[in-house]
Amino acid sequence: MRLNYVANALGLVLTDIGIVMFVPVIVALCYREWGAVAPFVTAGLLALIVGNLTKKIFCKNVDEDALNDIKKTEALMIVSLSWIMFGFVASVPYLHYGLSFIDSLFEAVSGITTTGATILQTFNYPKTLLFWRSFTQWLGGMGIIVLFVAILPQFAVAGRQMFFAEAPGPTEDKFTPRIKNTASALWIVYAGLTLLCFICLWLAGMQPFDSVCNAMSTISAGGFSPNPSSIGGYGSNIIVWIVTVFMFLSGISFVLQSRVLTKRKLSLFWKSEEFRFYTGIIFLFSIILTSVLFFAEHFTLLRSFTSGFYHILSLATSTGSSAEDYQLWSFNSKMILFIAMFISSCSGSAGGGLKMTRWILVFKYMKNELYKILHPNAVIAIKIDNKVVAPDVIKQTLFFTFCFFGIWAISAIILTLIEDDIVIGLTAAISSLGDVGPGLGHVFGPMGNYSSLKIVSKILFIVNMFVGRLEIIPFLVLLNKEFWSVKKG
Repeated sequence: MRLNYVANALGLVLTDIGIVMFVPVIVALCYREWGAVAPFVTAGLLALIVGNLTKKIFCKNVDEDALNDIKKTEALMIVSLSWIMFGFVASVPYLHYGLSFIDSLFEAVSGITTTGATILQTFNYPKTLLFWRSFTQWLGGMGIIVLFVAILPQFAVAGRQMFFAEAPGPTEDKFTPRIKNTASALWIVYAGLTLLCFICLWLAGMQPFDSVCNAMSTISAGGFSPNPSSIGGYGSNIIVWIVTVFMFLSGISFVLQSRVLTKRKLSLFWKSEEFRFYTGIIFLFSIILTSVLFFAEHFTLLRSFTSGFYHILSLATSTGSSAEDYQLWSFNSKMILFIAMFISSCSGSAGGGLKMTRWILVFKYMKNELYKILHPNAVIAIKIDNKVVAPDVIKQTLFFTFCFFGIWAISAIILTLIEDDIVIGLTAAISSLGDVGPGLGHVFGPMGNYSSLKIVSKILFIVNMFVGRLEIIPFLVLLNKEFWSVKKG
């Protein structure tokens, strides 16, 4: 690994993060919240100074064209450190409002990883800070590296390694010859859905500021809302259903959505095996929860459908917002919601978790192995969308799945021991690793917060959020000592 190449890329990323930090200043000026200007200017200048110093100190003999020679291991390092640095810079404004360092980092990382788990006990903060919470989720939903690949000419070639390092997934699905064009197309779809969601919420009666914040949090599958009671706090079924529809869209591959828009063929959705599986699983669990709410909870049919579909989508896509306090529901209802936390969304979407493609590969692998017991000499290729999946991809998927559930189990045990509560352990572990947000229990439910967690638990939660957002592999690679062998150039 060449330290000067890595430092050069990190300097560029950190400089652009500094520029992004000035966006909330515009909001502060619009709402005349003069006191909210300083925290973001401070954070922005800090990032700009450190970014430029990094390039000057470590990259004296490295030109920007050298970025085109970045290797995969270096890309993994750059992506991992970029997200960590973004988390620290994003936490600076929270420090200004009295939060401790760990709490500030918790809230910031929860934002950029689109987890949506909050540490805030009150929402009596300036609109600028509430905007920042949603804005960090919007940036993190598509990915800061994907954004910089789309807009920075320096990453025109090197962006390929960094693009797939940020969103490794089981397949490297691209649809334009140049990775820069791919990143740009994804951001066009992402921004377009955000704008459409904002317009729909605004027309439904939500205030413009809330519409902007909730649109960014919904399309990013983040869940932060300026309303303390989340989406349910607006008291409108129309708003709930609008958010439901856009949560469903945020869980679909943006690559697939871009293809549909480009070719103007809705049939492309149904030709995708992952989309069919995603739609079927969401519909099945939503109907199951709707039935339980109607027959066991004795909700009205409309409320059962609304809450059933909303909360399955919210937890399955890792959005984490809520239409009502499901902590008040029966044990059976909450068990269905707990299972929904593991469902996940499509690869290439804003959602977190295991991803539907991996579930499909795991199920097909299990089916093939069972078939081989009866037919030992059979050779059956695993296919997705009628394309044979390479054996290496299958092995990586199985390894990833094993690591995902292994980390969840270890985290659950540690959190249970620290917090002395198995419900907290089981749900908070998947909530952090799957970037879901809320857990189960009166404290960590949809209307609660994580402020009462012990410091060690908060640190573990922060690590899990990073690991979950970057899909484990980059962080596992960082643990290999060979990865840290440094070369001069």
